[in-house]
Amino acid sequence: MLPYTSLMIANRGEIACRIARTARRLGLRTVAVFSDADAAARHVAACDVAIAIGGHTPAESYLRVDAIIDAARSSGAQAIHPGYGFLSENAEFAEHCQRNDLIFVGPPAAAIRAMGSKSAAKTLMERAGVPLTPGYHGDNQDARFLQHEAGRLGYPVLIKASAGGGGRGMRRVDRPADFAAALASCKREAGASFGDERVLVEKYLLRPRHIEIQVFADTHGHCLYLGERDCSVQRRHQKVLEEAPAPGMTTARRAAMGAAAVAAASAVGYVGAGTVEFIVAPSGEFYFMEMNTRLQVEHPVTEMITGLDLVEWQLRVAAAEPLPLTQEQVVLNGHALEARIYAEDPARDFLPSIGRLDYLATPEPSEHVRIDTGVGRGDQISPFYDSMIAKLIVWGANRDQALQRMRAALDLYRIVGVANNVAFLQRLIASPAFSHAELDTALIERESGWLFPAVEPPPRDIWLAAAVATLRRIQTGANGSPWDTSDGWRLGARAQRDLVLRAGAVTMSIGVQYLATGWALTVDDEVVTASCGPGAALDTDFSLMLDGLQRSVTAVHAGGRIHVFMNGRRDVLEHLDPLTTAAATTTGPTGLRAPMPGRVIALFASPGAEVPRGAALLVMEAMKIEHTIVAPSAGTLRSYKVAVGDQVGEGTELVDFVPAPSK
Repeated sequence: MLPYTSLMIANRGEIACRIARTARRLGLRTVAVFSDADAAARHVAACDVAIAIGGHTPAESYLRVDAIIDAARSSGAQAIHPGYGFLSENAEFAEHCQRNDLIFVGPPAAAIRAMGSKSAAKTLMERAGVPLTPGYHGDNQDARFLQHEAGRLGYPVLIKASAGGGGRGMRRVDRPADFAAALASCKREAGASFGDERVLVEKYLLRPRHIEIQVFADTHGHCLYLGERDCSVQRRHQKVLEEAPAPGMTTARRAAMGAAAVAAASAVGYVGAGTVEFIVAPSGEFYFMEMNTRLQVEHPVTEMITGLDLVEWQLRVAAAEPLPLTQEQVVLNGHALEARIYAEDPARDFLPSIGRLDYLATPEPSEHVRIDTGVGRGDQISPFYDSMIAKLIVWGANRDQALQRMRAALDLYRIVGVANNVAFLQRLIASPAFSHAELDTALIERESGWLFPAVEPPPRDIWLAAAVATLRRIQTGANGSPWDTSDGWRLGARAQRDLVLRAGAVTMSIGVQYLATGWALTVDDEVVTASCGPGAALDTDFSLMLDGLQRSVTAVHAGGRIHVFMNGRRDVLEHLDPLTTAAATTTGPTGLRAPMPGRVIALFASPGAEVPRGAALLVMEAMKIEHTIVAPSAGTLRSYKVAVGDQVGEGTELVDFVPAPSK
């Protein structure tokens, strides 16, 4: 029996929902907090009580220590779980909880403070005998001094936010000419994300792996590690796929890394769940990167291979209970993978996407398949927070079986309404490098030819499935009324028509003849007999028979397009209906229009300035990620259409730019 009965979850989204599940299983009363943007969010409904704490942005809500402490006191909460991100690694917040007699479900403030500065943490780790990556970790933040240190280390180097995490405030620099701009960008991003612009500079190891050790410590002096996770597959220095255990990990190396992680935690008097992150060279040498003094996003893969509930361990350790296992009792079983499903566009440098989840279908959760999410069908992906939709976690008896289950699960994950990375994850899982565990932090760039293939027209069966989906909709009418139909029925003759569909730049005309039980479809002078299984014509899911071979199809009509999911792929087509008036088109976003909704945070050129091709013109930020707009060619910047601080929508004109005449 825990000594407290009411828990506030000072977070949002999937992690708040995940914490609430364990807390309620343990019999705790749960209290949610929510911003104005999250009034209808899933984590609010997942808790027994919910309290509003402010505006839309994190600074107005989830980062307000005073508002969260007041909400805890007014709700009768006795403990606060911070989740990850936001205030989870804020030492002052932990101290505020203590001063207000609230149990902070996390490490002591002193441990957070010791590890909160990457520079200070590395000094501490050096004293504890933990191996460090060569670099400068001191307090001197003069730009010229830092560039000198980068030259001493030798390029490439990595600039990292001293107080940061999650890949924010981090840039790889390959040559001296790029250092100043990268440093300025890191400082801006670090200040916006963590309220601290300080950075450190490290030697960038080529083809390294990113392996982290899950540690746990209690108030009785016990500390252990729960195996490792390989987090090498990253974009924008942020993790995309994680797995446990790390492929190729030997028992001896696991023990060595585990001992180093425990030494790191013990050096700061750690309590609770923490993660010690290492960069691992191809030779197998490992170096301390940082310690995250919180639960990690990827903790489910550790839970899947240990059979443990790490949130329960956190809640019990916070109640001064001893760890339930010794190091010798920790058993790793099987293999687990986690894929982070984001609202983003991989083809556009992973730019985040916002909007409504018009359609969302997922694989069925089971003992082998787990989905952690904070959104559902009809919910909005907001511009104010991280763009993660869900975490998809699978378990297998070995890595090959886990890969097979992940492929099958991704095939069943279907999203319409926002750009998303599901198809990219399918290619990533299937890529030879990942399949053969040839892992390093540059895998995505190295395998770009496989992961970002040229766009090709859909295969024949996709065109036919889209045609049938359109015909089913026409026959019943878009609103389900027979009076809305336009199927070409006539007395005394078999109806015929042509359907014109478009996918990207390719247009296809499909001849249709109505049969008693389906259609005869003519495409490229080939006639195919098509019919559907029983079901309402407006159902998104249907079985499709093409020349006697049955297929399962999901077809979602949204935004004037047909989203077809079949054979493990997703294609988007349009029906060019001559009976309707085509909507007026507008020029799509170019390099000088906003590629995403966001806020303008910096302007670089002066009106009237002549700039070379590739010159930085302005910087936008969305979902804590910076995106630089550059000159598409040499030319003149006549004027800016926006100012620093402006919130703009996708496609908004940003710059009045005139290209230089071609020579």
